[in-house]
Amino acid sequence: MPPPGAPLAWDRVILSVVIPTYNEEATVESVLRRVRALPLALDVVVVDDGSGDGTRPLLRSLEEEGLIETLIFQERNQGKGAALRTGFEAARGHVVAIQDADLEYDPWELPMLLEPILAGWADAVYGSRFLGGGAHRVHLFWHSVGNRVLTLMSNVFTDLNLTDMETCYKLIRRDLLETLPLTRDRFGIEPEITARLSQAGARIYELPISYRGRSYDEGKKIGWRDGVAAFWHIVRTNWFSPKAERWERPEVAEWDR
Repeated sequence: MPPPGAPLAWDRVILSVVIPTYNEEATVESVLRRVRALPLALDVVVVDDGSGDGTRPLLRSLEEEGLIETLIFQERNQGKGAALRTGFEAARGHVVAIQDADLEYDPWELPMLLEPILAGWADAVYGSRFLGGGAHRVHLFWHSVGNRVLTLMSNVFTDLNLTDMETCYKLIRRDLLETLPLTRDRFGIEPEITARLSQAGARIYELPISYRGRSYDEGKKIGWRDGVAAFWHIVRTNWFSPKAERWERPEVAEWDR
């Protein structure tokens, strides 16, 4: 951990941004350009999960333009969890961030979320839509209720006090992420990541973020069936699956060496 008042390693840390895509032709270019505009050293990994629209040819052109370091095409649609696990394996940065391709989350907030990790306080940081402090689109009451219920259930099993377990914005040290046994293929990856971080003894911080939620007409994909499945994943991940081993935190982070 850097001493109090020491400058943070903004010029030495590399942030891997893993972006899963599935039929996001309308928004993925804007997301990538916003990510590339960040004042950080970046490793952008895009995993397309079997898109059937124009996402794939667009991604090829954006890769040729230099906006993407690693572009991976899954042969068929396997789910967000499968795409993320593939992206995690390809990531080469010191810290890994998850970024959806649908413009619901603002990439300009990633440096703020990275700061507690660089300061040595956190091993993982969640961006919470429910802490307040950022602009939010007002809609989908039951979706919000479902998120809070799933977060409560996750907290019961993990003994954490998160406010937003289902958030897309999770930043995790790569040397920690590589030790977590992740197996979920679909939206169950969110409670699985949280359970594994808790089992590993990771220090998790939350910071408030803005959120521009889409409607289903605008392309939102997660529904009530995914919520029911997530409840089962919370139970199975915490009770019936192999657990993460306690993580031995290095005395000096790789970017500070």
